[in-house]
Amino acid sequence: MSNPLPLALLLGLLVAIATLASAQVPRQPAPEGARVYFITPADGATVKSPLTVRFGLTGMGVAPAGIEKEKTGHHHLIIDAPTPDGGLPLPADEHHVHFGGGQTETTIELPPGEHTLQLIVGDHLHVPHDPPITSPIITITVE
Repeated sequence: MSNPLPLALLLGLLVAIATLASAQVPRQPAPEGARVYFITPADGATVKSPLTVRFGLTGMGVAPAGIEKEKTGHHHLIIDAPTPDGGLPLPADEHHVHFGGGQTETTIELPPGEHTLQLIVGDHLHVPHDPPITSPIITITVE
């Protein structure tokens, strides 16, 4: 899987997340009608690795991590993991990929087999909005 963030930025995010993870943090309100979804791949698709994942977002804007602006957020891709708790900053690991630069697509490598994917929008501190803006969980099969 490709790393969408430079190492120094990722380490800084991990320190910030570790600092905030011990307590619930204030959450930004979700804009009414905001929705995140997968443009590609489609639920049930059979794909080859590496695959391109494209994110869709309506009802709000995209802003990089660290930029606090009303009715904006950035994408997080959840791979083969349950939906994280909405009151804490999203973890950053091989199952929780951050797109803090405001990216709206990525290319990932997955081993053959069945995989689940979900998108979650986080605010400037990587905390899901209230209520969380999440895509349905989709299942894909990698050949």
